[in-house]
Amino acid sequence: MCQDPVTLVSKDNKEYEVSRSAAMVSPTLKAMIEGSFEENKGRIELKQFDSHILEKVVEYLNYNFKYGGTNVEEDDEEDEIPEFDIPTEMSLELLLAADYLSI
Repeated sequence: MCQDPVTLVSKDNKEYEVSRSAAMVSPTLKAMIEGSFEENKGRIELKQFDSHILEKVVEYLNYNFKYGGTNVEEDDEEDEIPEFDIPTEMSLELLLAADYLSI
């Protein structure tokens, strides 16, 4: 599989690059990338999301890809996984985005 980055495009046409591996965290994006759709060329338009929401989604995809499979012992503070910050004012919109992307 090609490891080129994937470009996600928001409603207001802002583009965000994410690694293909990080994008594959989302079953929805994975289906778009692997399918026979236009999206498999590395550009996915997510016109239902504003740029500030899509930016946070990309941040989460990278966070989940980096820390998703990590099991850290509670007393091992050196390898502590940082908390993923979700601003309260974005909670509802991020919940809808997470539901759509199955993340």
